[in-house]
Amino acid sequence: MKQKLLLVCFLASVVFSYAQDLPSNPTPGKCYVKCITKDTFKEVTETYQASPEYTTLKVQPATYKTVEERVLVKEASKRYEYVPAVYETVEVSYVKKEAGSNLSVIPATFGTDSKTYETYPKTSGWEYKILEDCPSVNKDDCVAACFVEYPAQFREVSFTTLASDAKTTSDPVAGRDATYKKRVVKTPARVNEIEIPAEYKTITRQVVDTPARAIPTTVPSRSETITRTVLDQKGGISTWEEVDCELLDPNVLPVFYELGSARLTAASKKTIDNTLLPLMKDSNVSVEIMSHTDSRGNDDFNQSLSQQRANSVVNYLVSKGISRSRLSARGFGESRLTNRCSNGVDCSEAQHQRNRRTEFRVLSN
Repeated sequence: MKQKLLLVCFLASVVFSYAQDLPSNPTPGKCYVKCITKDTFKEVTETYQASPEYTTLKVQPATYKTVEERVLVKEASKRYEYVPAVYETVEVSYVKKEAGSNLSVIPATFGTDSKTYETYPKTSGWEYKILEDCPSVNKDDCVAACFVEYPAQFREVSFTTLASDAKTTSDPVAGRDATYKKRVVKTPARVNEIEIPAEYKTITRQVVDTPARAIPTTVPSRSETITRTVLDQKGGISTWEEVDCELLDPNVLPVFYELGSARLTAASKKTIDNTLLPLMKDSNVSVEIMSHTDSRGNDDFNQSLSQQRANSVVNYLVSKGISRSRLSARGFGESRLTNRCSNGVDCSEAQHQRNRRTEFRVLSN
């Protein structure tokens, strides 16, 4: 109830606020829409530098001359002659089998034991339960909250213990010696170094006689003019426009289209010239164009087609000098049928025709 009272007070304040700005000396039986003057623009011409002054360069190629030059074609190097080593045979003593010991293993012995572990702690918390045979439509009204406590969980685990670890006893094993023959170097190998001289030849090659250079040429700058639109006078001034009250509600325009097309026929253009165009030229009101289709055909196609048809009316009015800012176009497809002829319903062509309509209504801008 408090919210309803606040809403009534808010609406009353809005009505009072608008009443302070209503037109004086209104005509009985007429309706008024509040229009805000649009921005006005003018064209100005400015000169700008279309291209800057710059320099072009013409290259004068380099000139060459032929010279002779003695060049190295094979570097000096060395050749190496290998003299192999001379060997002799000697006898070498070695331990064929080292002294050691044999180990006997005494295995480990084991016992058993057990221990108790806590596998899950003691817990508690709230749990919610929906009561059966709840008389309320809202099941949340029949929810009970219970504080539940769960005891801890334990488990006894058996395990093996070590009584005595494994160990070994040692028994000695005697070693054994032997000899083998070995070839050793008597005279080491050597390398004899032999010098190989370098080789040369005379070649001819071209070298730069006169380097290449660039010859500069200055190209002057170029200016052009541009015409642009600038704000001449800021709009925003509110005025009241007197209109017939029925123009505030959707009014059907007898505008007809070819099947599946958004192109205006000559008859439809004449209808717009005689009805909607004078209203737009004699006032500053804004108008909304609303187009509809019948239910036949694909829903998405009908939606797109209705928007194209509304756009075609707006574009025609703009071509007649009406500012696009005073116009809006909306397509409703088959969403606002005036009769029962929806998808799948058998209707006459005349009944379908009543749904294929274009409407307009005056808006307060």
